[in-house]
Amino acid sequence: MRTNEISFRIRYSETDQMGVVYHGNYAQYLELARVEWLRALGISYKSMEEGGIMLPVISLSIKYLKSALYDDLITVKVILNKKPAVRIEFDYEITNEAGELLATANTVLVFMDMERKRPTRCPQILLDKLGY
Repeated sequence: MRTNEISFRIRYSETDQMGVVYHGNYAQYLELARVEWLRALGISYKSMEEGGIMLPVISLSIKYLKSALYDDLITVKVILNKKPAVRIEFDYEITNEAGELLATANTVLVFMDMERKRPTRCPQILLDKLGY
């Protein structure tokens, strides 16, 4: 499974006085999509950390196209475009209930050996789940 989608409603606390989602919240929405993408594969981020692997973000890019508003039901689609190695890269599309594209994004994360504090290869279990 190379794509996954999650949907949720924008909470009041995520918006400014105009009811527009504060731009900094989008990074959290992307994280939520990634974590649920892993979970849909049968792997939890927690289990990866318990196995000594963490995934820090080393690059984040967001293009804002239209405002998300308080109480909007938004969908975040996460897309894995290429085989992970030491890095894993995701693209995202965020849409509202009407199907309007609100934002696109890209993140690059690195698989990190928590004990050695060094980059490491993608765990084989993840590659197996992805069919590589």
